[in-house]
Amino acid sequence: MEKKQRTTIWLSQNVMNELDQMSERADCRSRSEFIEKAIKFYDGYIRSADENQYLPIALSSAMNGIIHTSEDRIAKVLYKNTVELSMLMNILAATAEVDEDTLKKLRKKCAKEVNGTRGQITFEDAYRYQKS
Repeated sequence: MEKKQRTTIWLSQNVMNELDQMSERADCRSRSEFIEKAIKFYDGYIRSADENQYLPIALSSAMNGIIHTSEDRIAKVLYKNTVELSMLMNILAATAEVDEDTLKKLRKKCAKEVNGTRGQITFEDAYRYQKS
């Protein structure tokens, strides 16, 4: 932890009142903490103002957090889906009597269909194919 140095600043009563409100909204424990955060924020803004990048950097950081959280959720759902699909495939394999040649042809047909429809396959499509 960096050693802090005491300093004195002079502020009007209006600014002091606003400082108390802003500190509370920013979830800061003290006026000093809020002022330090504000100075660091403003310093980042000034340093990047030449390239007009500060806002995009702030938004980019927030978006990266959102994307990371979404990726985690999607990965968990895909994992669960894959487990269920594996169970289904094992049950079907145990009960279906399909020779390897038919299985290879079906895999090619399904891969072509998925590529052609960008994954928009319905059960009804598969049912119609199997019954034709």
